Amino acid sequence: MQDLTKGKPIKVIWWFALPMMIGQIAQQLYSFADAAIVGNFVSTDAFTAIGATTVISNIMISFINSGTLGLAIPIARYYGAKDEKHMRRCIGTSAILTFAVSALLTVLGVALIGSILKLLHTPEDIFDMSRQYAAIILAGLIFTSLYNFSANLLRAVGDSKTPLIFLGIAILLNISLDLLFIKVFHAGVAGAAVATILSQAVSGIACLFYIFKKCTFLVPKQREFHVDKKDFYDLIFSALSMGLMSCIVNIGSLILQVGVNKLGKNIITSHTAARKVFDIFSVMLYIVGNAVTTYVSQNIGAGQTDRVKKGIRSAILLNTTITTILIIISFLTGPWLIRLASGTQDPVIIRPAVMYIRISICCFYVLGPLFVLRCAMQGMGRKLVPIASSTLELVIKILAVLILAPNLGYTGIMITEPIIWAACTLMLSVMYLAKPPERFMQASGITP
Repeated sequence: MQDLTKGKPIKVIWWFALPMMIGQIAQQLYSFADAAIVGNFVSTDAFTAIGATTVISNIMISFINSGTLGLAIPIARYYGAKDEKHMRRCIGTSAILTFAVSALLTVLGVALIGSILKLLHTPEDIFDMSRQYAAIILAGLIFTSLYNFSANLLRAVGDSKTPLIFLGIAILLNISLDLLFIKVFHAGVAGAAVATILSQAVSGIACLFYIFKKCTFLVPKQREFHVDKKDFYDLIFSALSMGLMSCIVNIGSLILQVGVNKLGKNIITSHTAARKVFDIFSVMLYIVGNAVTTYVSQNIGAGQTDRVKKGIRSAILLNTTITTILIIISFLTGPWLIRLASGTQDPVIIRPAVMYIRISICCFYVLGPLFVLRCAMQGMGRKLVPIASSTLELVIKILAVLILAPNLGYTGIMITEPIIWAACTLMLSVMYLAKPPERFMQASGITP
């Protein structure tokens, strides 16, 4: 376990973020490999079918991941304040909330997936494959929830290494099962989905078992599965704030996918490949932001507001440095990565995808501060901030589908997110400077 209330902020944040960064890059590389296996051993249509559904499953999976991260904020705050009794009470209630929400989302997702795909104007020739893949993924949400809850719980108390180990095991298992189900059993997109669910089940169960065996101070006792009203509302609003932020962002992406789908199957394939590469690069900035959430939560619990501000500045510097390195890598390797992800050499598919990632990654200088500021204010407990910024993002994506895509085609899709990042970063900067950590704590009555 790592105490984030001590040590030089930039080093503490970096070493806490690094295992999460490695894990998320590995997960994105797995997703990249998964798509490449499908594209190369099944068909380009199968690759496109998965891409057309990714945004749907991402809405629910991201809601769960962000929601459990939100639940971890009060837990991290109590850990920073050295109050284990209230920390365990929050953990017990969080476990119940996570299970209940996961079950509800599973039922709704499986029941509505066909209707959602129709609303997205999914092409008829890939519709059945898309529905089959998404239904299986959504049926296994409980295992995704189990891993995300356990991993975010460990990270809340400063352990970012253990979740990485179990994630690594799951990724290796996933790739092996992909090759088995797709190449040997010829199970197509259904085989890819089943492989994903089985590997998530292994990682989730293993992570939970580790907590019960090695981290008994995190396991609630019999009478610690309830909290007082204040902590209950704090957990609910933290989870909803983070979950709704993610949900609104992904609904915006869903709307944007409608604009992409209307541009034809080649553009869907280009966009799917480009997003695979984009996700690998952007996850590094995102993880620094996630590390800041835990860092700020622990330091707010310890009452160290000056340290919070130093950490935010350090994290922005880290993301700026990372962006410079990513721009160089993307310009050198972009075309090769797109060809590898899509399983095609067709320039009609490759050219738009390469242009997409180059425009996006050059604008990471704006996205990096956005992640840091948003996550820092979430860690402070400013629950309306993520909803406000993600709502602005949703509005701009709707305007892009209505105005930019019809007039500019795929170029309109390419420039949409950089516009969003600039607008959201400006808004968050104003909100942070107007109420810095010490003023927010005073106004909210937060005491260490």
